[in-house]
Amino acid sequence: MSTNYTIGLDYGTNSVRAVVVNVTNGQEIATAVWGYAHGSSGVILSRDPNLARQHPIDYVTGAETTIKEVLASARSADRGFKPSQVIGIGVDTTGSTPIPVDRNGTPLAFQKKFSKNPAAMAWLWKDHTGIAEAEKITKLAQRIRPHFLAKCGGTYSSEWFWSKILHCLNTNPQVFKAAWTWVECADWVPAMLTGTEAPGRLTVGICAAGHKAMYNDSWGGYPDAKFLSCLHPALGELRKRLVDKAFAIDRPVGGLTEKWAALTGLTTGIPVAVGAFDAHLGGVGSGIAPGTLVKIIGTSTCDMMVVPVGKKLADVPGLCGIVNGSILPGFFGLEAGQSAVGDIFNWFVNYIQPNGKETGTHENLSREAAKLAPGESGLLALDWNNGNRTILVDQRLTGLLVGQTLYTTPSEIYRALIEATAFGALTIINRFEEYGLKVRQVINCGGIADKNPLVMQIYADVTGRPIRISRSSQTCALGAAIAGAVVAGKKAGGYDSYSAAQKAMTGLKPVVFKPDPKAHAVYQRLYRLYRKLHDAFGTRQEQSRLFDIMKGLLEIRNQARK
Repeated sequence: MSTNYTIGLDYGTNSVRAVVVNVTNGQEIATAVWGYAHGSSGVILSRDPNLARQHPIDYVTGAETTIKEVLASARSADRGFKPSQVIGIGVDTTGSTPIPVDRNGTPLAFQKKFSKNPAAMAWLWKDHTGIAEAEKITKLAQRIRPHFLAKCGGTYSSEWFWSKILHCLNTNPQVFKAAWTWVECADWVPAMLTGTEAPGRLTVGICAAGHKAMYNDSWGGYPDAKFLSCLHPALGELRKRLVDKAFAIDRPVGGLTEKWAALTGLTTGIPVAVGAFDAHLGGVGSGIAPGTLVKIIGTSTCDMMVVPVGKKLADVPGLCGIVNGSILPGFFGLEAGQSAVGDIFNWFVNYIQPNGKETGTHENLSREAAKLAPGESGLLALDWNNGNRTILVDQRLTGLLVGQTLYTTPSEIYRALIEATAFGALTIINRFEEYGLKVRQVINCGGIADKNPLVMQIYADVTGRPIRISRSSQTCALGAAIAGAVVAGKKAGGYDSYSAAQKAMTGLKPVVFKPDPKAHAVYQRLYRLYRKLHDAFGTRQEQSRLFDIMKGLLEIRNQARK
């Protein structure tokens, strides 16, 4: 019998990648990556630091380019490989990344008059221009629809669907008026591949709708038109043009069109799964299960957990949603995260450029930072350079570095920034456990998890938990490929359940980063100081005592240097 394969398409912040995966054992036999052509590293920016857009034509070009390249690479890796052995496709994207589209489901940016208008493009996940709109949505929901907020952590974010659409309405009514509806990138790409972009044929995934657009079956799907009309009457009208039902990733949106089959060499009609966000399918690709926290570490991070449907589950403040079926069918998906992690390290290396471009690299800084003992730098940082996603849900927070002297070195700052992101990660773990969700195992994945052992060891020492690494270096793409295997079904050579597919196609690397007890003890003291800064700058407490923080840092530093 011939081997069957699936393709996972992973649309990230800067590029799209495709992997061809053996459905029997999860082996990734080929990978192709294409960097988006528009903007700076694929992101369209402006003088407004909150603006981040993408041109949706890059999504089309990216699919064609990477599928062709990955099939060619697969043939080179295995002379017996044939594109006809690919039985399904899965797709993950960033999010919330909504796109304004016309009556046919075509992005407005494809029209000549809108081709250079950022408002007509995809509003990338890290676009925070809708801060004021997010506050307005939160205040209205607190007043008349508090149950909407209960399922999304208590605060609506500027990173999410409705904030961005309302901001477009307020600042570029021409684009808003031209848009028939708005579609998440995670929904639009599968529709593009299957010819189901038209609003009447579109299939929407529960992942994007539930976590970012206040969708919940218990109140009839998306927020009701009356609520949206209170924000603006035009939003109430838009509500009528949204679909009534969202679905999990265990069903196809349709089959690959003849056009796309001809472009790529794949078989017409192979199923394409309902789309989801990269982090959620990264959880699938890492083997997520109850009690396991999967942390996808990239430019930002997402922290994922699942709880079986039917188990009593409290509403958890500060989370990015609790959604039935958003990660695995039959489980509630819980999402948290940090708005910047890799972006913070890149900021220091690329913008500040310590020691110059040649020597101030991540590798050199990590090497020097590894020589430092916990607390030796005397520094403490807040990881809010791009706002706080969890647990404060506040994009108007900024980074902070405390404890600098005339002798502070770049490697000390670099280590302090790593430690800050680890403290942010521990804050998320603590929030889960405060509400009865025990974190028994932490699995990290993503480029930083693969490439920087110093970061992983600091995370283990700060959290006091062993850190495991997903076997795949492309866990999001692998999770998408697993979705392709499930929607293909057992008869076609795939799987009839996610548990069976994960068992066969996922795994962990043998390396385990175990916490050092002495380092953990120091980090417990530093974390108490971090929480003082966290609460003083991030909450509305009436009094904050910061008098002892600088002195406490000096005491810890002096003890570490002995």
